[in-house]
Amino acid sequence: MIFCFYDESEIEHFSQDLLDSDYWQSNNKVVGTAQGRGTTWFIEVDNKQWVLKHYYRGGLIGKFNKDSYLFSSYENTRATKEYELLNQLRALDLPAPKPIACRVIKNGLFYKADILTERVCNAQDLISFLIKQAVNADLWHKIGKTIKAFHDHNIYHHDLNIHNILIDDQEKVWLIDFDQGEIRTDSTSWKEENMSRLLRSFNKEKTKLEALHWQANEWDLLMTGYTSE
Repeated sequence: MIFCFYDESEIEHFSQDLLDSDYWQSNNKVVGTAQGRGTTWFIEVDNKQWVLKHYYRGGLIGKFNKDSYLFSSYENTRATKEYELLNQLRALDLPAPKPIACRVIKNGLFYKADILTERVCNAQDLISFLIKQAVNADLWHKIGKTIKAFHDHNIYHHDLNIHNILIDDQEKVWLIDFDQGEIRTDSTSWKEENMSRLLRSFNKEKTKLEALHWQANEWDLLMTGYTSE
């Protein structure tokens, strides 16, 4: 069984092929890719740019079960939850990608899933930015303020790291990849955990890339933006 959501304002004639990378490759609409757990596809069609992502498992279990998840309901699938959360973020005017479509393919007790989102154009992730140049104090403040805006709305980002922060050519800051994200109102300790995870990602990448334009004292600049009113 196949279950799909899509934005009718973006897609006039929907087909589940739009959630299939082979379809876009065969029509020569793929303009780039990115590698993570799997391949993320960048698509350009009718002057629109989209991002297609298939959901892959991480960690040890991902070595044995690449992309199948236990099914309980369509509402609880990773694709549906991320699609609906992105719609909520857009309604709150938070800088996150617009969801375009998602698909869940159920097979027995398990499912596989895909999501199509709007691409943040003329943007690069923070690690790519830091490989090329240093970040000035104003931009560090913007990064901190942007994260705080999400936290003020109780938006939990499951994997807040320097790969999931984008900077566009106007130096607007965006957050991407809200897989397993959610709205949390039961406590606030997770906000500190989010920030600790982000700091660990800076330290981890600095260890791997000595030339990365980041120094430990710049964390204070980010936190100044995060804590300012």
